[in-house]
Amino acid sequence: MSEVIVQVENLSKSFGSLEVIRDVSFTVGPGEVLGIIGPSGSGKSTMLRCITQLEKVSGGSISICGKQMVKDGIYANKKELHQIGLNAGLVFQNFNLFPHFTVLRNITEAQIHVLGRSNAQAQQRGRELLAKMGLSDKENAYPCELSGGQQQRVSIARALALDPQVLFFDEPTSALDPELTGEILKVIRELAQEHMTMVVVTHEMAFARDLSDRIIFMDGGVIVEQGPAQEVINNPQQERTKHFLNRFKENN
Repeated sequence: MSEVIVQVENLSKSFGSLEVIRDVSFTVGPGEVLGIIGPSGSGKSTMLRCITQLEKVSGGSISICGKQMVKDGIYANKKELHQIGLNAGLVFQNFNLFPHFTVLRNITEAQIHVLGRSNAQAQQRGRELLAKMGLSDKENAYPCELSGGQQQRVSIARALALDPQVLFFDEPTSALDPELTGEILKVIRELAQEHMTMVVVTHEMAFARDLSDRIIFMDGGVIVEQGPAQEVINNPQQERTKHFLNRFKENN
């Protein structure tokens, strides 16, 4: 396995004349949990979408598991991009489940069509993951019959079903009420204990501090500050970081 799972160098992304990400660089090592915090509109989610191939970068380089996805703004060929994409799973904030599929089929569909697993293999893996998520009794339910927390656990199981080397979470609790948020944070904590490499964009500051190995604070499309999680949250060095975290500290 590569010593670096994710490497981002001088990443930039613009939508027309609007520069959303500017010269962002960082790495994520095996088994590391990287927390990304910052105000809305700071470029966090767009950055995840660039890394997971949902958006095209405007410039810079990204490699995953030692394979170059994009170098100085030039992408690898389609076949290589497909292979690289299999190493990176993404959990969306709004679940993105197929409403007309059962829970189990939501988890098996990509395994069959993307990984080429048999239906039996895909179902076995799907049931293992539903058990892990505490949802074994929901395999025949449809997404509309589940709570938001249950839907998000299904979407985590779906991402894990493709055996990614790194899992990206885009504000996984933002669509949930506070009672259900705890369910998802517990699942992510358990994955961290299993040394799953993860990048978590979150507005949950205490969670980011306690779960992450390192934290990046973004604002205005750039990395303002980064470092060990406890240090960034408890003792930020930059004035902008201090200002952002003030509300969090006042409430804790």
